[in-house]
Amino acid sequence: MQAKKSGQSEHSKLLLSEDSRRREGLIAFIFKAAAVLTILVTIGIIVSLLSETIGFFARPEVSLWKFLTGTRWQPLSSKPSPENFGILPLVGGTLLVAGVAALLAVPVGLGTAIFLSEYATEKLRKIIKPVLEILAGVPSVVYGFFAISFITPIIKTVFEGWLGLKVMYFNALSAGLVVGIMIIPMIASVSEDAMRAVPRSLREGAFALGATRFEVAIKVVTPAALSGIVAAFILAISRAIGETMAVSIAAGSTPNMTLNPLKSVQTLTAFIVQVSFGDAAAGSINSQSIYAVGMTLFVMTFVMNLISDLVLRKFREVYE
Repeated sequence: MQAKKSGQSEHSKLLLSEDSRRREGLIAFIFKAAAVLTILVTIGIIVSLLSETIGFFARPEVSLWKFLTGTRWQPLSSKPSPENFGILPLVGGTLLVAGVAALLAVPVGLGTAIFLSEYATEKLRKIIKPVLEILAGVPSVVYGFFAISFITPIIKTVFEGWLGLKVMYFNALSAGLVVGIMIIPMIASVSEDAMRAVPRSLREGAFALGATRFEVAIKVVTPAALSGIVAAFILAISRAIGETMAVSIAAGSTPNMTLNPLKSVQTLTAFIVQVSFGDAAAGSINSQSIYAVGMTLFVMTFVMNLISDLVLRKFREVYE
């Protein structure tokens, strides 16, 4: 009788083991399919961009050298010529807006992360984190209208009313500030996760040596989490470079080659929106210019992501 029960138990174990292997195989297949799908989508995006971009540069009106070094962007001109296709004003406008956003978001986001990680109680953290998530979930169109209805009037009051400087209604400063507000949650959340991953023993050792909480946060925890913090900065700036609607509404559509944030500029994404909303015929030079600008934006964000990955590999700390 005991031998029979033992045989049944072994049989049940074998059935359970076989069933577990089937479930594991199914789960592994689903994950593998998801990874392959991601790769295929990426390849599809690159192919779609390249095909139209190559057609754009194959036109006699376009010169690759002029495109990369030219300072005049007038692709919608009635008489297109290589001098009208200089991408630098759009790149400059994009970097100007992203730079203003970084000047606001990096210190505020890092300060928020330090507070949440080292100073806030668990109860307070449970209140602040959802608020940050709500801030990240606001549609970018809403941010754009917030910029022109709230931020721009303040800028005009300060710079034009008090300092006597000319401020255009659509300007890079307003767009940069609102994009900075948009990327604060990303910097704060990723940086805080990196700081909370630092072992408690490092903090306790610093406290045992007589360090204050501020010194522990700045001189121990922040350097230990540096790779994650830098990666958060780079990812957030990549997000700022690729922002579309808020920048299109707040910064204007004037492709100026300028470093003055009080002037109207046009970013890469804003130009894509402008032409997409127009009547550009498929296969025309106007339509293909969208893909050339999109490829430029793709390369810029790809390089930023590569830099982020290199920083993570070089400065990553592994704790056991």
